[in-house]
Amino acid sequence: MAYTTINKSSDYFNTKLYTGNGTTDTAITGVGFQPDFFWGKSRTNNGSHFLVNIVSGVGKHLYSDTTSAETTFAEGVKSFNSDGFTIGTAGDINTNSQNYVAWNWLANGAGVSNTDGSISSTVSASTTSGFSIVSYTGTGANATVGHGLGVAPSMVITKRLSSSDDWIVWQKGLTNPASYLYLNSTSGEMGSVPAYQNITPTATLLYPGTDGRTNGNGQTYISYCFADVKGYSKFGTYTGNGSTDGTFIYTGFKPAFVMAKNIAAGGEWSMCDNRRGTANTANGEFLFAQNSNALNAAVNNWDFVSNGLKARAGYAAHNTSGATYIYMAFAEAPLVGSNGVTAKAR
Repeated sequence: MAYTTINKSSDYFNTKLYTGNGTTDTAITGVGFQPDFFWGKSRTNNGSHFLVNIVSGVGKHLYSDTTSAETTFAEGVKSFNSDGFTIGTAGDINTNSQNYVAWNWLANGAGVSNTDGSISSTVSASTTSGFSIVSYTGTGANATVGHGLGVAPSMVITKRLSSSDDWIVWQKGLTNPASYLYLNSTSGEMGSVPAYQNITPTATLLYPGTDGRTNGNGQTYISYCFADVKGYSKFGTYTGNGSTDGTFIYTGFKPAFVMAKNIAAGGEWSMCDNRRGTANTANGEFLFAQNSNALNAAVNNWDFVSNGLKARAGYAAHNTSGATYIYMAFAEAPLVGSNGVTAKAR
């Protein structure tokens, strides 16, 4: 893991809240950069999560709470702009008077060819922030795919685009490299079907197996790859204790966004950020990646503190006693710079 060279975390990841107006070609500004990956959701009403990336192209949409294939939708996200994005009239992202959240990541534009693996891929990679978007076509046989990060990813989220199928999530805290979870489900950890080979991703390669969810012959896929960057992003595991004096998770930064899941069956993919709460209790609202529900207005469940997360309730989504959780977290402000010295917060 490298120290971050990032002085301002919001140049690479930022949460944007907005209110829909139901009008086409609505420009949402204030992101702070031109996004390459957009994940949006209605906060106040039921509606699917709306995922768009620059490699597939704007107008192409996926939904984390369904198994649906990628769809072309003219009134969804219409463009990525220098300080945000433009949306159409799609109800999941722009119904009049509904409140929305959009999580935005920066990669490196539309992508370039990568021939590191046995399957050629198209990759948009930010080696600074440890994030890449990877597009490839499967072969049906054990294969390798280049991801462009230059370091081993800690978490990979993969979806078949060309037909309906589950979202496959690998994270370094799971039992072995062949273990995975479904992003679109509360199912527990599994690995009996070879979505991934039992080989840990390397600094250059992913190892999809023979399963159609990651490597069907002639099928197209997108993978979102994330690496630990000290002071900016963190991926790991923790054990819940079910208490209001809950588990503390050291991240090395004050979080801006966290997603966590109990790896046992029934665990929800809880998502919270620093824009939808007050003071340290940045988690007054939870959304869940695997369902279309409006926000869960649970309160005092996480404290976002200067160096990590502190659970403040025995809430099943992130603090059941004895349960093992995986998590991903991104910083509000880095604590350390490229030389390991505390970075200046902005």
